[in-house]
Amino acid sequence: MTALRLWNTATRQKEVFAPRPGKPVTLYVCGPTVYDRAHIGNARAAVVFDLLFRLLRRLHGPEQVRYARNFTDIDDRIMARAVAENVAPAVIAARFEAAYREDMAALGCLEPSFTPRATEHIAGAHGMIAMISALVERGVAYVADGHVLFEVAKFPGYGSLSRRPMDEMVAGARVEVAPYKRGPADFVLWKPSTPDQPGWDSPWGRGRPGWHIECSAMIRSVLGEETIDIHGGGLDLVFPHHENEQAQSCCAHDGAPLARIWMHNGFLQMGETKMSKSLGNIVTPRDLLDSGWPGEAIRLALLSAHYRQPLTWTDRLLEQAKAQLDRLYRAGGETGGVPDALLDDLNTPEALAALPAGGAVLGLLGVTDWFTAGVETAGVEDGLARYREARAARDWARADAIRDALRAEGIQLEVARDGSVTWRKL
Repeated sequence: MTALRLWNTATRQKEVFAPRPGKPVTLYVCGPTVYDRAHIGNARAAVVFDLLFRLLRRLHGPEQVRYARNFTDIDDRIMARAVAENVAPAVIAARFEAAYREDMAALGCLEPSFTPRATEHIAGAHGMIAMISALVERGVAYVADGHVLFEVAKFPGYGSLSRRPMDEMVAGARVEVAPYKRGPADFVLWKPSTPDQPGWDSPWGRGRPGWHIECSAMIRSVLGEETIDIHGGGLDLVFPHHENEQAQSCCAHDGAPLARIWMHNGFLQMGETKMSKSLGNIVTPRDLLDSGWPGEAIRLALLSAHYRQPLTWTDRLLEQAKAQLDRLYRAGGETGGVPDALLDDLNTPEALAALPAGGAVLGLLGVTDWFTAGVETAGVEDGLARYREARAARDWARADAIRDALRAEGIQLEVARDGSVTWRKL
């Protein structure tokens, strides 16, 4: 079998991926901040890295792959929604964590090996407070005005992942301007909480973690390694989130890189614009599922372009995906192979051309009642029996009448070359 090759954002090239001898494959993907339902752009990352998870399990064995996808359950947006609804922030986080799990499962995503919540990894030997303390002790973080900040100037490798000049990175990102910062790109590791906000006791006072430190600590705590195999997420996370993760983890772990390979999926667009909650141009998986679109059709639409390329989301894209699945289910066949195209940096457009052979790895063609879901089959089977009788008696008028009546009820009869008759839902 051809070796698996993956595009590494850090090196800007495809690299052969092989597990380290005697170690399981470790994969971490940045999950959602649970203050609202995920939109279809968020779902693209979940589906892409679920595909990678499935492929790695197939190549190396399920017990040899450890996949973590986190929930950010402490965030200003969660707190704002909690205030608006007059409930505790934990209520908001639990509601939308459950919604995310439900929606991603409907798109065929397997449950990761680990789904850590940020609030579960603030304390502890490898928690956020311990990591921040190590950074302060090593002189790469400082305390100012109740905050703890990472001093970017102390890490010479800063910017190596995004490969952009510092002034361009600062200008292009939502970098907080504050008088207590030594440098404009310095980022918050810990910030104070007011009495009415969630907070944890720390050496720097009662407060809560910054966003970037959360993932670094969860990676170390849950996957048990300073350097993991693969770190994934959306393209929008390269800077500042992943750049900051890499900097703080390297400094906390004596220069050990955070990941061997960095992978990022492209944006999902509505027309010419990136889908974004801040722009108000979102579509959610739940909207689509409630409108009657099968989860598998949504998944196939998300996999129809190469994961690193932008994908324009339209109704036509969904219609094409549904029509393709209809053809594939009608064709049937085995679904257990691994198309070579998937080994070439998850080349799904080429792999889809090889379906149904790789359906199981792609997370497709696993619905046993694709054409019959939601149909009262007893009445259909009765009509099908009468149709066969009419054809056997060469009573074409009665056969046509039965066929048309079933079609009016949303049932399509199909006659094969050998004369056998099957049916499917329109």
